Amino acid sequence: MRIAICDDERKTAQHLAELVQKEYPAAEVILYASGSELLLADGHMDILFLDIQMDGKNGMETARELRRRKSRAVIVFITALEEYVFEAFDVAAFNYLVKPFDENRFIQVLQSAVEKCNERSAMPSKMTEVSEKSPLKYITVKSGHAHIKIQTDDIIYAEIFDRKILIHKADGDVEYYGRMSELEKMLDNIACGDFFRPHRAYLINLKYVKKYNITNIWIGKEIVIMAKKNYPLFVKAYLKYNQKYNGR
Repeated sequence: MRIAICDDERKTAQHLAELVQKEYPAAEVILYASGSELLLADGHMDILFLDIQMDGKNGMETARELRRRKSRAVIVFITALEEYVFEAFDVAAFNYLVKPFDENRFIQVLQSAVEKCNERSAMPSKMTEVSEKSPLKYITVKSGHAHIKIQTDDIIYAEIFDRKILIHKADGDVEYYGRMSELEKMLDNIACGDFFRPHRAYLINLKYVKKYNITNIWIGKEIVIMAKKNYPLFVKAYLKYNQKYNGR
């Protein structure tokens, strides 16, 4: 297993390398002092601990370039300011560490990253066939006199107004009388972790999130409101979602 550490603080990088080698003596550990150096090396890595705030090409730019090159490395961001991480998950980051962090926290994240790599190695090579055999998930809602079956994966987002819930799907909308809290509970039971409620009027499928900030979420072709108090919760939910599906 190849584990890379990219941090322009040499002492920090060396300390992390020592912790990695202590925990996994057989691992090959590679140090990079900048994002540019890492990208020029163009070598395979299984896990990457990547500092966000670096001179020149920062960690976020480096991660985007790695993803453009189809790198499937398990990326763990390192930063002194947590707010930087809130923009990180468009590059399918696995986790993050906020400085200063203790050794126990680092080891926990390292072990989780190694487990993720091992899960990928154990996966069947024909992932498409496995995916096609996976059971589809549905909910059923009553609209007028009809009961409508809806595949959860097709739901982009739902909104509520005048006691009616409008479920937006790529192939059309479904409208019915109901409570958002009931729909949220129903989806959480069936597709746990795939949906999030950023505002009392909206429930979104994290699969369709394109970008976000502290006040809005761009989902599908629409923009929904983010309650500021829910922003940290959204980021954590989106991180867990990426951890769940990254590499599948």
